[in-house]
Amino acid sequence: MSTQPSAESAPQGTGDDAATTEDGPGLPMSRAALDAELKSIIADVLGIDADQADALDDDSGLFGHLPELDSMAVAGLLTEMEDRLDIVIEDDDVDGEMLETYGGLLTFAESKLSEI
Repeated sequence: MSTQPSAESAPQGTGDDAATTEDGPGLPMSRAALDAELKSIIADVLGIDADQADALDDDSGLFGHLPELDSMAVAGLLTEMEDRLDIVIEDDDVDGEMLETYGGLLTFAESKLSEI
């Protein structure tokens, strides 16, 4: 882990080598910052405890495993991801694989952010 002095304050304080940002689209978000934001989105949309969302790892099952994540909740989750991550999710982007595990959803979000 490297620490680099900077004139800017680190908005997330993740300690990652990748940059985090509050400055808007086009600037990279670290995987740790994205992980934290995605877990926050999941907790908010599904109405689950933050500790339960924080316990999600790459292999944690989502659709079909979390009773709160039904087809209606999927629409809300994707909409909230678009709003809070400033991404666009097309209908063709959505498939069972991206919603099967938390790791799949995180990888999907990373790929959408890299398109910006």
